[in-house]
Amino acid sequence: MNTTFPAHPLAWVNGSDAPEKHSLDIGFMALTDCAPLVVAATQGFAQPYGLTLNLKRQSSWANLRDKLVNGELDAAHSLYGLIYAVHLGIGGGTTTDMAVLMGLNQNGQSINLSTSLQHLGVTDPEALERHAHQNRTKLTFAQTFPTGTHAMWLYYWLASQGIHPLEDVNSVVIPPMQMPAHLQAGRIDGFCVGEPWAASAVEQGLGFTLATSQSIWPDHPEKVLGCTRAFVERYPNTARALVMSVLAASRFIEQSPENRRSTAQLLSGQSYLDTPVNHIEPRLLGDYHDGLGNQWHDPHALRLYDNGRVNLPYLSDGMWFMTQFRRWGLLRDDPDYLAVAQRIHQLPLYREAASALGVPCPESAMRSSQLIDGTLWDGTDPYGYARSFRLHALAAAPAMHAQH
Repeated sequence: MNTTFPAHPLAWVNGSDAPEKHSLDIGFMALTDCAPLVVAATQGFAQPYGLTLNLKRQSSWANLRDKLVNGELDAAHSLYGLIYAVHLGIGGGTTTDMAVLMGLNQNGQSINLSTSLQHLGVTDPEALERHAHQNRTKLTFAQTFPTGTHAMWLYYWLASQGIHPLEDVNSVVIPPMQMPAHLQAGRIDGFCVGEPWAASAVEQGLGFTLATSQSIWPDHPEKVLGCTRAFVERYPNTARALVMSVLAASRFIEQSPENRRSTAQLLSGQSYLDTPVNHIEPRLLGDYHDGLGNQWHDPHALRLYDNGRVNLPYLSDGMWFMTQFRRWGLLRDDPDYLAVAQRIHQLPLYREAASALGVPCPESAMRSSQLIDGTLWDGTDPYGYARSFRLHALAAAPAMHAQH
């Protein structure tokens, strides 16, 4: 479909491109990277495209997943790995054809450790690796969803430091906003979570930030705007209008530091993150302090737009999560990596929305990145990549390799 939109959005709202459904229930979790949805819904970015966005805050990712699948939510702020897990039928819930409409952000998650580890001198990766291998009691780390981005960043980072995430430590699932309380209560030794909950823990004196997710993979994929494939097929104009609304909001947030600050203020409200603005704003602006006395401005802090580079749903990004599901035994067999990504990612729809807004669109849906352990990921050999790691949980990797 090669649609050309008139310059003024209202000109087509009532025409053949009009949204089939005008009022949408949109799920989100209380995280800084829900910002584009909150701004789109509350600051007038949806109305020009004929939409009303009703934001529905969810208590956990599992809850959000279930409501997305059963149709209680039309679309949602989603973990990349959540959409893929539902589509592939792993990690609980009903197997359902899913869709990624656009990327919502890159970077901006953190791994924190407790004050008790800090008092033991476990304040760097080497000390953590020693502690994990020399102590009889396993450390317990929390992430937010079994197939989610935080689980994958935590596993990848631990493995890059020589710590097997499924053997050397315990891993538990805790909703993002509950992380600081669990750390304070001593139920966990560390966590990987989205902001502002890592900054919040530091501000409350509940430990320190040991690593950022962007130190694992600069400009990594993170949250997406997700929905079921059935929603896109039934309401294609609505899906495109939704992408345009959220994309316009993402662009607005990054137009100036003032817009980022006003976004932090908006997010701090009771309906959204319900947390002090000073726990949100600094890291949204890229200003970090880790709780150990180190301060820096991070060149790869949370990005919501970056001239459209954040928002294209790259096929290679989705494929990477599947290689990690395979690596850690969440997938017992290799999927057709590229075909699955091509089915989930709604690239033509995204490109139409972006071009209607004048948002630059990278030509290639694949990108190349170097991760913390020196490995290069470009999507060309997902089968080999999944098997290239020293630490893994591949059940029958050698035998399976022999079959190919």
